Amino acid sequence: MTIATYSAHQQDFPAARWRAEFPLLQRSVRGQPLAYLDNAATTQKPQAVIDAEARYYREINANIHRGVHWLSEQATAAHEGARERVRRFLNAREAAEIIFVRGTTEAINLVAQSYGRANLGPGDEVLITGLEHHSNIVPWQMVCAQTGATLKVATLDDTGSVRMDEFRRLLGARTRLVAVAHVSNALGTVNPVREMIDLAHAQGVPVLVDGAQAVAHTPVDVQALDCDFYAFSGHKLYAPTGIGALYGRRALLDAMPPWQGGGDMIRTVSFEGSTWNDLPYKFEAGTPHIAGAIGLGAAIEYLGEVGLEAVAAYEHELLIYGTALLQEIPGLRMIGTAAHKAGILSFVIDGLHAHDIGTVLDTEGVAIRAGHHCAMPVMEHFGVPATARASLAFYNTREDLDRLAQALRRAVEMFVR
Repeated sequence: MTIATYSAHQQDFPAARWRAEFPLLQRSVRGQPLAYLDNAATTQKPQAVIDAEARYYREINANIHRGVHWLSEQATAAHEGARERVRRFLNAREAAEIIFVRGTTEAINLVAQSYGRANLGPGDEVLITGLEHHSNIVPWQMVCAQTGATLKVATLDDTGSVRMDEFRRLLGARTRLVAVAHVSNALGTVNPVREMIDLAHAQGVPVLVDGAQAVAHTPVDVQALDCDFYAFSGHKLYAPTGIGALYGRRALLDAMPPWQGGGDMIRTVSFEGSTWNDLPYKFEAGTPHIAGAIGLGAAIEYLGEVGLEAVAAYEHELLIYGTALLQEIPGLRMIGTAAHKAGILSFVIDGLHAHDIGTVLDTEGVAIRAGHHCAMPVMEHFGVPATARASLAFYNTREDLDRLAQALRRAVEMFVR
């Protein structure tokens, strides 16, 4: 699809209305209106989320679960109400399958150190893909070193898609766990996760899905996917930082030992030994990020008003529009051209380092990301040290992408020609 034939569907999506509800997007940066295109790193927060978190501190601030006074009861109800919102958001079977964590990274480490250390041994294998964020590589390297297991990697083709023939070949008799990204943060590639899960389950292998880059852009149903674990971060979902969730199949969570010890994850404690609390509290040691959980619940409720199916359609059209714009810039090469992509535009420009691109764009009020995006193996695969990455959200507009393209043209004229 060319720019000229770009669909008029986006005119039906009220992006300007939603954008007005994000206070930070109303400000100027370096004397220019802000074009925020770094959403894969973190999203901005709507007023509804800011208000929900502030309301907790202003009206019901108290510790949860153990208090018998009114404030504690109210805070507990709000916290557990947020858990129920996450359950519905992912369509988990029960709230006990939702564990609050700091984010995707902590969720993956929890599974690696709890499920992995209990179930892996010498000669066993963990299978990941060449698309993964460091957070879905390093925890498995660590647990493999601890247990004697081996990490296997299904590599990529020239478009940035996983070679499924290699994935099938590596999924063998020694595979004990598969861990894959739903969407690549560096390229936007959408993995065929349902197919991967079906292949793994056919051999009795559980699957963890890193959903950090998926949940804000498309509906996710963990029962329909049939995954065993699903992890995501709130701050990429218009929610506060320092909060996220891990979905786990109850049978697996019940069998897994706790990862961290302390308050709330115990049933009894003595110097001779301790016993553990019920799910999900067995994996929630210490005082949780109560305000963050409430903010996450508010973000999910807000996204429900926007409509994730409408978001997915709108962002896809922005992706098509932005791709066409960037392909017209001299010397620009897109990195990651998979047939199935989410709203990420990753690119390099001949004669310009990615960090220089990001710096020049910043002077124009255009915020993007430049670097390896915590995906060094992806950069190595494409033979580049870094890429510039513009990533989309439903509050972005064609005008944001026009400004991106204009700033890139100026950068090329200034530093390359």
